[in-house]
Amino acid sequence: HPKLFSPLGLDAGTAAMLSLVEFGEGQRVLDLGCGYGVVGIVAAKIVGEENVVLVDQDPLAVRLARENSIMNGVSRIKIHQSDGFTGFSDTGFDLILSNPPYHSDFSVPKAFIEKGFNRLLLGGKMYMVTKRQTWYKNKLVAIFGGVQISCVDGYYVFMSEKRSTQYAQNRIRGGK
Repeated sequence: HPKLFSPLGLDAGTAAMLSLVEFGEGQRVLDLGCGYGVVGIVAAKIVGEENVVLVDQDPLAVRLARENSIMNGVSRIKIHQSDGFTGFSDTGFDLILSNPPYHSDFSVPKAFIEKGFNRLLLGGKMYMVTKRQTWYKNKLVAIFGGVQISCVDGYYVFMSEKRSTQYAQNRIRGGK
């Protein structure tokens, strides 16, 4: 759809991120800012549709993600209209995947990272893809305590693993 991001097909950033994600059968996956649902549909084909949740704030994106999930044989994925994490309570994810809007301010990815940390299981991973490096690197290190950065086709793919129940910056400040 011309009103959604990458209306003509899979964008290079999302393809770059998907090329690095290691999906495992039975993992719980959140496609955060799902658009028309490509990432969640790919995940559902691998991990099982009952294990995948898609979220987007745009009602058109949610409608098209539902239609695409049906057309691709994974109609049991959960799809929520939500501004980030505000409109749903699912938790216990092994993977959170996002290609956040990075051409505006950083309020959206900031919330995705901070709130996403709390929705991951210990050992869970957050993947993000952007064209910008410094801000994302610093934010992910501050929250998760570290980040792995890969450059694929001109995009930065970030992966951070949740290794504690507290933000890294709190552990550092509190001496824990």
